[in-house]
Amino acid sequence: MEAHDFLPISKEDLDARGWDFVDVIVISADAYVDHPSFGHAVMSRLIENEGYRVAILPQPNWRDDLRDFKKLGKPRLFFAISSGMDSMVNHYTAAKRLRSDDAFTPGGKAGFRPDRATTVYTKILKKLYPDVPVVIGGLESSLRRISHYDYWDDKLFPSILATTQADLLLYGMGEKPMKALLHLLKKGVPFSNMNSIPQTAYLAPKGRVPKNRDMQDLVLPSYEECLKNKRTQFDAYRKTEIETNRIHARRILQDTGEQTIVINPPYPPLEYGELDESYEYPYMRAPHPRYKKRGPVPAFEMIKFSINTHRGCFGGCSFCAINAHQGKFIASRSRESILREVEIVTNMPGFAGTISDLGGPSANMYKMRGKDRSRCEKCARPSCVFPRICDNMNTRHHDLTELYKEVAKNPKVKHLFIGSGVRYDLILQETTDKSLQQDHMEYAKQLIHNHVSGRLKVAPEHTSDAVLSLIRKPSFSLFYKFKELFDKESAAVGKRQQLIPYFISSHPGCTEKDMAELALETKQLGFKLEQVQDFTPTPMTIATELYYAEMYPDGKPLYVAKTPEQKANQKRFFFWYIPENRVWIRKTLERLKLGKISRLLLSHTSYKEGRTYEPSLERAVEREQVRRDRNIRRRGRRLGRS
Repeated sequence: MEAHDFLPISKEDLDARGWDFVDVIVISADAYVDHPSFGHAVMSRLIENEGYRVAILPQPNWRDDLRDFKKLGKPRLFFAISSGMDSMVNHYTAAKRLRSDDAFTPGGKAGFRPDRATTVYTKILKKLYPDVPVVIGGLESSLRRISHYDYWDDKLFPSILATTQADLLLYGMGEKPMKALLHLLKKGVPFSNMNSIPQTAYLAPKGRVPKNRDMQDLVLPSYEECLKNKRTQFDAYRKTEIETNRIHARRILQDTGEQTIVINPPYPPLEYGELDESYEYPYMRAPHPRYKKRGPVPAFEMIKFSINTHRGCFGGCSFCAINAHQGKFIASRSRESILREVEIVTNMPGFAGTISDLGGPSANMYKMRGKDRSRCEKCARPSCVFPRICDNMNTRHHDLTELYKEVAKNPKVKHLFIGSGVRYDLILQETTDKSLQQDHMEYAKQLIHNHVSGRLKVAPEHTSDAVLSLIRKPSFSLFYKFKELFDKESAAVGKRQQLIPYFISSHPGCTEKDMAELALETKQLGFKLEQVQDFTPTPMTIATELYYAEMYPDGKPLYVAKTPEQKANQKRFFFWYIPENRVWIRKTLERLKLGKISRLLLSHTSYKEGRTYEPSLERAVEREQVRRDRNIRRRGRRLGRS
């Protein structure tokens, strides 16, 4: 594998190809890894596949005389910028402490990308090449396309378009809008006329937004209005979220100063197999050779023997930005494309027989869609599974179960593990359909018996019903059922396997009492928690708007742990077993008058002695009793009428 097999990243590479110009220069804040899991590689290979000359400028130095931004020259068409991973999440912990590493940089070293990388790069290019259009995209741009709360500066920011004055923003998964842009440029359409491409956003002079008969408009309150009133910003975001989850969305307009942000509706959801092309470009499936002396790229090492089956997630968790970026509609690769990639992966250097993951944002949503498309076209629910699974959603796992079996049959594959998180609420769906129940159990058994590396990731997120309702996740009582199933099926095949549950602290609405209950219930389940996170407000999520506004959607006050001390204290409950936390926990629970929880949580023998307290299960029993009473009353009224 030589440098010339990769796309050019230097003047020497251009000379080796005999190129005296390039059409597009892609700038990324990540190191150049030529693999379909890295957005800059996908977009660059797409541009190449469309017949254009493309070069990549990875992690340019923004601190010196800016020579990196000049070394490839001026592109004939445009610059395309992506931050890769969101640079602020990459740089800072939830406590706003600077991280000491960067998984997307050789050797895992920090310091090779600026804060707000997209903004920094765009402003540099606008200064150096004022006549060359700049296109921004990727996660950092998608999540900042309207006015948004910025956690790190603790203030409301305008759209990133207003901040950068970029010429075009491609939001979401950018293949289709990029292709449309390239085709229009090939036809000779000037860049200034690129105002009708779906899934793009641009700036227009205030009062002079181009007319478009094919689009209905949704006018949001201006950035200045949102800045004055948190409720106004909250309502503006909620309207945006509704459009984000529609198949047929409206064009969104938001005034900012003397300009208007214009956000065109997205493309329709990708059909089955339409995603294949993005995974079948001639990738080298490795970091560029120039990084060899600097060490491996940790993010690549994690995924190099894994395979992506689909994009999107219809879970709609309130703190998750997948809806705003990948969308809630599942875009699935074809079975044939996935099997072709299995062959490629099994022939990669260093492959020892283990595929580390075959999944997506949620591993078991492959090929799941609404059964009646017309119903989906009228729907704007952010979640298809909360507060209950939509009766129009096809949750059958058959195709995925068969895919697991087929991949596992490959003679070069010794182990196929599922490393992505699994939605157990889909597996445990309440239904009277016996064939559907059987389908779900077949998948569960196939997964637990054959595809767990010893630890399976799931994300109950919390134990409090009130918090889970705000998160848009099912009751924790469902986790008990899944753990029972998991333990039973693991024992049936003689395997000692673990569930690794993910939990979150400081989510809006979460109190110290909620965290105390979480600590107790997880202790009694035998967990010393590892996969935990303190809530980090990221743009374009409803949880961030709850955090910023400190109110429920109806305007009622909402408790939010905001100060560093409040957030740190909530996180302490995860680690009740650390000696230095126990004194603080005891005093806190005494103050909250939670003596029962305190005695059981801090006792070394209570669980062995059979002294337990499971608030979530008690609440589930109460809910079931209320449901039964309601049904009895309904039957009584029907009998009375008859």
